[in-house]
Amino acid sequence: MSGYVRLRYAVSEDGVATLALNQPETRNALSPELLAELIAALQQARDDAAVRVVVLASTHATVFSSGGDLGSFTADVPQIQKLRENELFPRLFCLLGELGKPSICAAGGHVLAGALGIALACDLVIARERARFGTPEINVGLFPFMVAALLYRNVPRKRATELLLLGEPVSAAEAERIGIVNRVVADEEFEAVVADYAGKLAAKSPLMLRLGKDAIHRQQDMGLADALDFLRAQLTLAVATDDAREGVAAFFEQRAPSWERGR
Repeated sequence: MSGYVRLRYAVSEDGVATLALNQPETRNALSPELLAELIAALQQARDDAAVRVVVLASTHATVFSSGGDLGSFTADVPQIQKLRENELFPRLFCLLGELGKPSICAAGGHVLAGALGIALACDLVIARERARFGTPEINVGLFPFMVAALLYRNVPRKRATELLLLGEPVSAAEAERIGIVNRVVADEEFEAVVADYAGKLAAKSPLMLRLGKDAIHRQQDMGLADALDFLRAQLTLAVATDDAREGVAAFFEQRAPSWERGR
């Protein structure tokens, strides 16, 4: 149906697009080929007006992804090829931030190395109790350079530095405590909780989610005065939309709102 080889792509009737990494034999190692498919699938979801929410998941029983493909890092290929391949991670991270639709990382298993960057780039992270999170690159003579940019935007500096320098994974509960994870759930509740979060997001105004998500992404590196000025302009734009009028009317009329479906 989707045409993808290394991941599964499906859209539910309520507009939830699930992109499941499907290379269990490699523990979903983020090869250039898998990263390219993931970028293409996210672009497809971004451009599909029927998609309201994106869920990133895994078909592996205990691993979301083991991170970057170490074999590709040390492969005997021209440096220009390595440069092009290294561009895939920042493209993916930025694409998630600029998706215009909310994203959920369904961390059903371990989230390591470059995969931690993917989780951090998502808007929400739901984790099974057994999942572990970490950046073990330092243990094999590498360093999570690009993941660091996202880690420092999500986690207090001392804890982020500890993760990067020691390379030791943390439990899902600890990941929740330091701000990597939104919620940790038991194994038997995991799929239902992910579906509940996705369903609630899919029921919101697609237009307002897009405006709000874009605003969050753009203002995060602004100074306070610039951020407030930008967000004031976004509020002025938002209150002029049909969805804002519909939402307020539905509230006072005590009924479910009917949102505009287009972008």
